[in-house]
Amino acid sequence: MMNQEALAWVIRTRDPQFDDWDAFTIWLEGDPTHAGAYDALMAADADLEAIIPPEPVAMPVAANDVEPRRRPWRWVGGGAVAAALVAAISIGTLNRADIYTVTTQPGETRNIALGDGTKIELNGDTSLRLDRKDARFAALDKGEAAFTVRHDGANPFRVTVGDAVFEDAGTVFNIVHAGGATRIGVSEGKVIYNPQAEAIALPAGRGLANDEQGLRVMDVTPTAVASWRQGSLIYANAPVTQVGEDIARSLGITVRFTPQAGVSRFTGTIRLDRNPARFFAGAAPLMGLSAVQQGDAWLLKEGDAPQN
Repeated sequence: MMNQEALAWVIRTRDPQFDDWDAFTIWLEGDPTHAGAYDALMAADADLEAIIPPEPVAMPVAANDVEPRRRPWRWVGGGAVAAALVAAISIGTLNRADIYTVTTQPGETRNIALGDGTKIELNGDTSLRLDRKDARFAALDKGEAAFTVRHDGANPFRVTVGDAVFEDAGTVFNIVHAGGATRIGVSEGKVIYNPQAEAIALPAGRGLANDEQGLRVMDVTPTAVASWRQGSLIYANAPVTQVGEDIARSLGITVRFTPQAGVSRFTGTIRLDRNPARFFAGAAPLMGLSAVQQGDAWLLKEGDAPQN
């Protein structure tokens, strides 16, 4: 049933005249599995030329008959096309060997070089899907990744994050997807957010966040974008809870906050250090907090008392 619903939306949203994006968004948000099914069917769409046979040669039409209007196969719902598309997903895309996942553990980083010249750098606790048949596709399922993209105007690089799409225009950018929130910062070139919907252009020095506060665009410092690659974290009035998430991802440790400390904000630069005790000895006072080790975790609390 879900595949049939997803198929119907694929067919509708492929139509250049489709404009019912509100209903489509409601359907996507109605079930966490909807976005995955839709994305899988959209990916399979590119392979269907090899699955669906060519259109048969048209039969002669009597002079007094009106030849039926022909539409491209991809706009036609139901019947053999629908069956072929669902079958392609069932036996192909969802399990095919060319879709693969690259993961990192908390505190681990990894570099990936794609065949088109694009470079992806994964921070800790990250999961990214790639396609061996399509070097212009990536899906960030969780974590943080920096992208240095070779521009190709005829074949733009796209990153899907949940039900959002980021499309490059010759770009260096960083995406974080964690805790139901998504953040992107652009340091070079330009990224288009959801080119088929909002189509928000993000040039260098601009960022976008989509979290519990909604969708918003803001200025960012280009040198702060993906600064974790140079061993530092740079912030401008960021919630310290966000800082804590970034520390945990980069260093592979658990960071907690007391309620009072968790509502504070931070502006500044924090140097990363693989030694947690040494790191917090310098980082906690910068945030106006103190750090206490609790087993394998670190608790940040208000005040600048020395660590225990």
